[in-house]
Amino acid sequence: MKRLFLIILAAATSLVANSQESGWINLFNGRNLDGWKQLNGKARFEVVDGEIVGTSVYGTPNSFLATEVDYGDFVLELELRLDSEMNSGIQIRSQSLPEYNNGRVHGYQVEVDPSARAWSGGIYDEARRGWLYPLEVNPAGQSAFRRNEWNHYKIECIGSSIRTWINGIPTAWVYDDMTPKGFIALQVHSVNSKEQEGWKIRWKNIRIRTTNLQPAPFEDIYVVNLLKNQLSDAEKRQGFRLLYDGKTSSGWKKAGGTEFPAKGWEFRNGELVVLPSSVTGSERGGDIVTTEKFKAFELRFDFNMSEGANSGVKYFTGNNGPSIGCEYQILDDARHPDATQGAAGNRKLASLYDLIPSETEGRFVNAPGQWNRGAIVVYPDNRVEHWLNGRKVVEYVRGNNIFRALVARSKFAVNEGFGMAEAAPILLQDHNDEVRYRNIKIRIIQ
Repeated sequence: MKRLFLIILAAATSLVANSQESGWINLFNGRNLDGWKQLNGKARFEVVDGEIVGTSVYGTPNSFLATEVDYGDFVLELELRLDSEMNSGIQIRSQSLPEYNNGRVHGYQVEVDPSARAWSGGIYDEARRGWLYPLEVNPAGQSAFRRNEWNHYKIECIGSSIRTWINGIPTAWVYDDMTPKGFIALQVHSVNSKEQEGWKIRWKNIRIRTTNLQPAPFEDIYVVNLLKNQLSDAEKRQGFRLLYDGKTSSGWKKAGGTEFPAKGWEFRNGELVVLPSSVTGSERGGDIVTTEKFKAFELRFDFNMSEGANSGVKYFTGNNGPSIGCEYQILDDARHPDATQGAAGNRKLASLYDLIPSETEGRFVNAPGQWNRGAIVVYPDNRVEHWLNGRKVVEYVRGNNIFRALVARSKFAVNEGFGMAEAAPILLQDHNDEVRYRNIKIRIIQ
């Protein structure tokens, strides 16, 4: 018996030593909610059979069980299971401040989404900027979550890099520095009806490591980088490079000219700004283009519209002049009259201007004064996509029968070979309204 006791003691001592050496700390002791506090709503949180169980309550807002300690850099692992179709999430680097919306919990949320949308593992900015990483940009990650089973979540926050995995499958990768530190919280989402009261979510094996952190190896998934005019190492490995350095006109010139406009554009706080005619008077800067031409590419850019603004990002210009070509429309749909022109809304935000309307159902649009993320993807086989804030809103094939028919019914019918240049620069449009651009980056698609 003594020998058996010594063996058990040695094994236990070794287990504790290994745990301490690895740096893992349990955030949940399996018995009670010591170290946690409830914020905002009144959903029920309790400990049952070594698990934290959250139960929805009708008539109360989102409820959060938050750590009493704030965390900056860490790796967090936990397991969770939904016994219903409820939406939930894991708050990281989050805050609850009296001066912000009366203490409303806000910050990064790692999504738990059992619906057909399948955005589990995506990153949402709770009560602040909305979706940062919807899983539409990472289709492979949409298969990671297993309904009606336990799911293992891993979340890595190191510096400005935030990465997530579900059951070992990478689901999101965001670079952002808005909130470097905050609490971790488990969410029970509000429910819409009395019938949904009693829905449950369970969590267990919640542990965190905050020392001796090493980033996980590179994995080739879509990266959302919100840092101003910076390329992450991941983006560099994926072939991206900046088209705007955040300071100068390097790589840009006036459309149809040889130099950058002397007036009408300015470099402000790392942004490339087209000035409104009210500032420049009759002296417009005119459209600007890259000095380099492109064939197949993925272009990403952030834009911030003033109220009532009109602008655009054009590509495959040149066959009919330096400023005529395919256009990703940038428009304040609520205030600019052009939104009601054209056909079927094909002049609204993110549309292929005057040809194909952007998909509006389920898309996210940030109001004037806030930043939106645009993307144009052109494949070698002439397939083209427009993206807005992580959602695909336009897709077409350049030069096919449908494209030619749309051109024939548009204002470009008189332009022979419209949009069919083999290679062309990227153009930013001066339409007499202030629009700001940043994070303009591109990669070549082979």
